[in-house]
Amino acid sequence: MATQTMTIAKAINAGLRALLETNEKSLLMGEDIGALGGVYRVTEGLQKDFGADRVLDTPLAESGIVGTAIGMAIRGYRPVCEIQFDGFVFPAFNQITTQLAKYRTRSAGRYGAPVVIRIPYGGGIGSIEHHSESPEALFAHTAGLRIITPSTPQDAYWMIQQAAHCEDPVIFFEPKRRYWVKGEVSLDQNPGDPFSAAVVREGTDATIVAYGPLVATALAAAEAAQEEGRSVEVIDLRSISPIDFETVIASAVKTGRLIVTHEAPTFGGIGGEIAARVTEAAFLSLEAPVLRVGGFHMPYPVAAVEEEYLPDVDKLLTALDRTFSY
Repeated sequence: MATQTMTIAKAINAGLRALLETNEKSLLMGEDIGALGGVYRVTEGLQKDFGADRVLDTPLAESGIVGTAIGMAIRGYRPVCEIQFDGFVFPAFNQITTQLAKYRTRSAGRYGAPVVIRIPYGGGIGSIEHHSESPEALFAHTAGLRIITPSTPQDAYWMIQQAAHCEDPVIFFEPKRRYWVKGEVSLDQNPGDPFSAAVVREGTDATIVAYGPLVATALAAAEAAQEEGRSVEVIDLRSISPIDFETVIASAVKTGRLIVTHEAPTFGGIGGEIAARVTEAAFLSLEAPVLRVGGFHMPYPVAAVEEEYLPDVDKLLTALDRTFSY
C-alpha cells in the first residue's frame, strides 16, 4: 500500500494533480492559482506542469469564474473553480444558486453541470473581514448542490477527486486553519462514499457531531472528557448536503446525548437541522435535548477577539456538562 505523509493543503494539491493526469477534460480556474499557486499555495506547481490552458489564472470576478465554468461543464469539461476566500463567494451566489444548482432539474435530468467549487472557509487564522466566514448553511439550503468538507489529509486527497467525478455540482469547503495539519494518505485505497459520515472515535455516553475544522476540536474534547470518566463518540459529518442522518441518529440512539458543533452561527445553521431530525427520529432515546455549540449570530469579529467567538474544547466540555445535568 502506497502511503505518504502530507498536509491537507498538499493532499488537495496531490488530488488535483491526479485529476489532471487522468482526465484530459479537467481544468482548474481561479484568481492567482497559476503562477502564484494560490494564496495558500494549494495549487502550487500545477500550472508549471500542466500549462496555462488547464490551470487558468482568471480575472478578479467570481461571477465570471463560476459562469464560465457552468458553460464549460455543459460542453463536456470538468472545471474545478477556486474562490480565494469564503467571503468572496457572494458575487457568484446568483450563478451557483439560480443556475448551477438548477441545471439538472431544468433539463429534466438530461444534462448535468459537473462543476466543483473549492472554498477555503472558517476562522482561526487572524485575518480581516470577509476572510474567516462559514457560509455553508446558505448553500446547503439550496437543493441541487452537494457540499462536502474534509478534516484529514486522507479525505482531502480522495474527496477532491470524487467531487470532480460527481455528475452534480459540488461545493468543496476547505478548512483553512487546518491546511497545515499532517497525516497519512493512502494513494491507492479509496475511502469510499464522500457523502457518508465517519465515526472517528467510539463512545457510549454522549456524541459530538462536527465537520471540517472542528473535528480536531471535538476529538480533543472527547479526550479531555475521558479523563473525567465520560466516553464520548465523535462523528465527522464529512458531507453537509446530503447529511448522513442514519449514522448520526444511530449514534444518538446509542449514547442518548448529542452535541452538534460548527464554527458558523448556531442561528439557522446546520446544527439546527440535525437537532430537529434527531429529535423527530429518536426522541424517546434521548436523555437530554440536542445541544448546539457554534458561533454567535453576528458578523465574524476582528482577529483580536476571534478566539472568544470560535467553539473550542472548553465550550464543548461545558456543553457536555450541560447534557449530563439532565
